[in-house]
Amino acid sequence: MLSRSDKEAIVKSLKTDFDNAKAVFLTNLIGVTSNDAVEIRKNVRDMQGKIVVTRNNLFKKAAEGNGASVLFENLKGPHAVAFAFEDVPGVAKCLKTAGSAHEVVELKSGFFDGKELSTAEVKHLADLPSRDEMLGTLLATFIAPVSAFARVMHAIKEQKEAGAAPAPVEA
Repeated sequence: MLSRSDKEAIVKSLKTDFDNAKAVFLTNLIGVTSNDAVEIRKNVRDMQGKIVVTRNNLFKKAAEGNGASVLFENLKGPHAVAFAFEDVPGVAKCLKTAGSAHEVVELKSGFFDGKELSTAEVKHLADLPSRDEMLGTLLATFIAPVSAFARVMHAIKEQKEAGAAPAPVEA
């Protein structure tokens, strides 16, 4: 049984997490083996996130004054909360992947950008590419014209070295 000071420390820590998180996801880890739970937590941590399991009342107290408090109204049964501090789609994707690997883990709802998210919206968010994937796509888009120009110049150089006349360019 937790003492009052322990509960206050947990609420204080959770309040800090709620204030610093860009998004909050409601899920569960009940029924998952300890090794699998550690792996899920590690994957979320790699995406600059955090998963916390505690009593619903403590979640509710910590979320008071925060928009995420709507997640904890009329909440029954064991739950876990995943906080996304940086890569919101990445954390959602980790939870969705964990849900597909372990039947008992499910995305229930979330809170992002001042708005409560339904289960369908959270799953749609999880389908978005992660921050790193988006940056890679953006970089490839920026580099494409330069690399195409370099390939054309290299082809012209090879044609001249082979003695073939380059194809005429139409204006």
